[in-house]
Amino acid sequence: MDIARFLGGLCGLILLGGTIGTASGQMTINGAGATFPYPIYSKWFDEYAKVDPSVRFNYQSIGSGGGQKQILAQTVDFGASDGPMSDDNLAKAPGKILHVPTVAGADVVAYNLPGNPALKLDADTIAGIFLGNVKKWNNPKITALNPGVSLPDQEIVVVHRSDGSGTTYIWTDYLSKVSAEWKQKVGTNTSVNWPTGIGGKGNEGVAGQIKQTPGALGYVELIYAIQNKMPYADVRNSAGSFVKPTIESVTAAMATAQIPDDFRFSMTNAAGQDCYPIAGATWLLVYERQKDPAKGKKLVEFLKWALTKGEAMAKELAYAPLPDALRDRVLKRVDEIKIQ
Repeated sequence: MDIARFLGGLCGLILLGGTIGTASGQMTINGAGATFPYPIYSKWFDEYAKVDPSVRFNYQSIGSGGGQKQILAQTVDFGASDGPMSDDNLAKAPGKILHVPTVAGADVVAYNLPGNPALKLDADTIAGIFLGNVKKWNNPKITALNPGVSLPDQEIVVVHRSDGSGTTYIWTDYLSKVSAEWKQKVGTNTSVNWPTGIGGKGNEGVAGQIKQTPGALGYVELIYAIQNKMPYADVRNSAGSFVKPTIESVTAAMATAQIPDDFRFSMTNAAGQDCYPIAGATWLLVYERQKDPAKGKKLVEFLKWALTKGEAMAKELAYAPLPDALRDRVLKRVDEIKIQ
């Protein structure tokens, strides 16, 4: 399937749906936020239009930072973020915001090298590259991990997100766990002061920058690397195993997570031989008490469908569905949304 063409056409359909809705009385539910889950959310919105033709979803893929801001400002009916909202941000909200986890995915280390060799990287090397300490492809740290691979005497062009991003939150959360220098100098957030590199907007923008820049290396959500036919590295996890980013290795990481009642959790650098270390969940952000009862009812119906029927579509787009036990907990929380 050509995901890019599918999504491009779908954007038009979603926007068209919003226009038609005005004329026909069709309800439009507006959302904004994360680019990380955009492919699966677009699929869900398209499929749900067949389940309930009376409602259309207009989702703007603007990054997790934007999603958090817009749900706080109540300019959207739901937000989306790959980083959980901080206590400080939640305290600014005019009502209680619920975190509804939907799927999990992998941040992959994608790159552009002649011949696109398969590479292995470890935490120390990845942190060194993004701190600006490992500057060339033939650096001894990289060559030692990749015996037999011919690596050029070429500058590494680091590519990172320029917008507030949950993909960045997952990435920096991982680096803060594996590198004391990163934690001290840069830290974990949806937007940080990058020590080196060039920026791209959205997963789409980063993927585009990597693909068009010889010697580039950056992080994108797995489906964007697959769609753009870019190679991505196996990463050594905390157990010492080099692991490919796959649905199975992300699922293994999610299984180790300690998930509290508010569903705000991290799954980076998970312990376990089979765990991919740079993985994270993504959340829909909704108010516990809905201001508009009609929209609230439709939103709850969609959430229940997404967490059951929608989850079955996750794997075809390289996302890991929620484990059954977690999904059941989340469904109970959705039942607590007040629409009156």
